[in-house]
Amino acid sequence: MKIIIAPDSFKESLSADAVAAAIGEGWRQVFADAEIVARPMADGGEGTVDALLAATGGERRESPVRGPLGEVVNAHWGWLEDDTAVIEMASASGLHLLTPAQRDARITSSFGTGELIRAALNVGARRIILGLGGSATNDGGSGLLRALGVRFLDAEGRELEEGGAALARLDRLDLDGLDARLAQVQVEVAADVDNPLCGPRGASAVFGPQKGATAQHVEELDAALRRFGEVAARALGEDHAESPGVGAAGGLGFAARAFLAARFRPGVEVVAELSGLAEAMQGADLVITGEGRLDAQSLHGKTPMGVARIAKAAGVPVVAIAGSLGDGYQKLYEVGIDAAFSLVPGPMPLEQAMGEAAAQLRARAADVARLWRLAQSRR
Repeated sequence: MKIIIAPDSFKESLSADAVAAAIGEGWRQVFADAEIVARPMADGGEGTVDALLAATGGERRESPVRGPLGEVVNAHWGWLEDDTAVIEMASASGLHLLTPAQRDARITSSFGTGELIRAALNVGARRIILGLGGSATNDGGSGLLRALGVRFLDAEGRELEEGGAALARLDRLDLDGLDARLAQVQVEVAADVDNPLCGPRGASAVFGPQKGATAQHVEELDAALRRFGEVAARALGEDHAESPGVGAAGGLGFAARAFLAARFRPGVEVVAELSGLAEAMQGADLVITGEGRLDAQSLHGKTPMGVARIAKAAGVPVVAIAGSLGDGYQKLYEVGIDAAFSLVPGPMPLEQAMGEAAAQLRARAADVARLWRLAQSRR
C-alpha cells in the first residue's frame, strides 16, 4: 500500500511538514507497513520555503533586511541545488511582522523583499521563485524596486519617500541603477490571485483594508498605484496594470511582471513541480491532502485543489482533512476530492483546537485508515 500525504500548513498551528508527519503517524496506527510518501505543500504564501526545503532537501538561509516599517528583521529564504532561490515576501514584508496598531498601508514598504532578491543574486541565483501572500504592503512593489536600484522621483527631481501613498507624486523613474544581473535570472511568481493593479478588484480595494487602510486610504492608494502604473508604462513602453495577478501582495506582482519580466504561476503548481508530486503519484493507492479550512474559496488556487488535479490525472483517489469545513466545501467533490473530514471531533475553543492539532490529525488519519481497511475487506 502506497499513500501520498500532501497537505498545506495549518496556519498559526502546524507547518505542512508537521501536518504530513502527524497524518502519517495516524495512518500507521492501522497500516503499520504502509509506504508513506510525504510531500508537504504550499500555495506560494507563508510556508512555501519550508515546504520546498522539506521536499527537496534544500538549504535554509537567513538575511537581515528592512521590515515593512524600516525595522531590521531576520528574514529566511531557501536555496536549492540547481541555483534556485525561493523567497517568501511575507518573511521580509509580512503583515505578521506588525502589530494591529502598526498597520498602515500608506507607508509600509516592500524594500526588504528586494533585499532578499539581492541576496540571492549575490550568491549566483539563476532562478528566483517569489512567493506572494501575507504582505503588509500596498506600495506596488516600489520598495522592492528601490532595493534593486530604481529611483522614484517627483517633478522636482527629488526622491520620494517609501510607501504606496507617496506614489501619488511620482513624476518619473530612473532605471539606470536597476541591477543588471536581473536580466540573466528567471523570475517566477507563485501566487493564487488574478487581481489587476487598480480598480474595484485592485490591490488597494481588495487587500488594503486588512493592512490597516480606511475607505479614504483605499481611494488614495488606488489613485497612487494608478499613477505608478501610468509612469511605468511611459518608462517601459508597455502597460501591465491590467495583467492578471499584478495586484497580488499590494501590487508587488506589478513590479515583478513589469520590471523583472516575471512569469506568473499558481503557487501550488510550482511547489508540486519542484517536490515531484506527479511522479510520486505513480503506483499510489490514496492521496491525503488538507489545510486549515476547506470551503468554496478552496476552489481558487488553494493547495487541496492543486493536489486533487494532479491525483485525478493519475487516477488516484483523494481524501482531505481540514481544521474546519466551511460553506460550500461540498463543491470540492465535483473537481477531484472524493471525501473531506473535519479535524475536530466536536465543538471546542479555537485555541484548544490549534493546540491539539497534531493529536487530532493523528486521530482523524487513523479513522480514515480504518474506513479504508473496511472498504478494502469488502471488495
